[in-house]
Amino acid sequence: MIRILANDGIHQDGKTLLEEAGYEVVTTKIPQEELMEKLNDFDVIIIRSATKVRKELIDACPNLKIIARAGVGIDNIDHEYARSIGRTVINTPAASSQSVAELTFAHIFSLSRYLFDANRLMPNIGDSEFKRLKKSYAGGMQLRGKTIGIIGFGRIGQEVARIALGLGMNILPVDPYLEEASISLEAPGNQSAFTVVIPTVEMDTMLAKSDFITVHVPGGNVLGEPEIEKMKKGVRLINTSRGGVIDEKALLKALDSGKVAGAGIDVFVGEPTPSNAMLQHSSISLTPHIGASTLQAQSNIGLELADKILAFFGDDK
Repeated sequence: MIRILANDGIHQDGKTLLEEAGYEVVTTKIPQEELMEKLNDFDVIIIRSATKVRKELIDACPNLKIIARAGVGIDNIDHEYARSIGRTVINTPAASSQSVAELTFAHIFSLSRYLFDANRLMPNIGDSEFKRLKKSYAGGMQLRGKTIGIIGFGRIGQEVARIALGLGMNILPVDPYLEEASISLEAPGNQSAFTVVIPTVEMDTMLAKSDFITVHVPGGNVLGEPEIEKMKKGVRLINTSRGGVIDEKALLKALDSGKVAGAGIDVFVGEPTPSNAMLQHSSISLTPHIGASTLQAQSNIGLELADKILAFFGDDK
């Protein structure tokens, strides 16, 4: 029997599909320090961002055939090494795209109307300083006609563009691997649809013209002091991709100077213990790495993983 360790969990829909095919799915978490001893009892490990599968662990587990990431980024897996010795590494790039894009816009709406700050202050001083708060939030921003820069124009970036089109925003995507992308729009229950072709632009063009900039890349330091210096004064930055793609020290400095008016941050350096400076800054809209944490996305992720695992093993149970 094929044994699967879902060490960071798996949605019941995916678990059921695997079990109905005759696979054993174990969801009891094995602590990182015990995996070296116990993982070789499994054919597959499914992880999210908490568990790390590095070279030493891979070498210690010759029976392990698949390393599966329930999500997009695979930076917690030594994936190149794993593939070089014949292990299969899979992830789910399509399953959570819409959920991450919607969270991106949750932060954009929050930043454009100061919702994050109002929700902090209203319970404490709303009854005594209502008029002052009303005045301080009077400079909100409508999104129609504003420009959004999108760094990384893959599945998630294109979902962000689809929402932005519906809001009437100008879109400036940056992606070294694409010259353009076709974005289809359709209304539920309406048979008519249309497609908009959006060309990518150079990074410096996007930095200079964008009112909002959102990053959707698997890792690396993409926005630091040199890039922030080229941005409009008062730009808003959003990161729902990976901690550190926006340099946190540079971001805090730019927020304090007013160069960056606000930031929406879902992912952090040092998770699960983010910097207190990030958590306490009054100009940051915060969420605890929940980009793919919707019921629909988790179901899609579980089903996509199950389909890929079943396809790998075929009839071999």
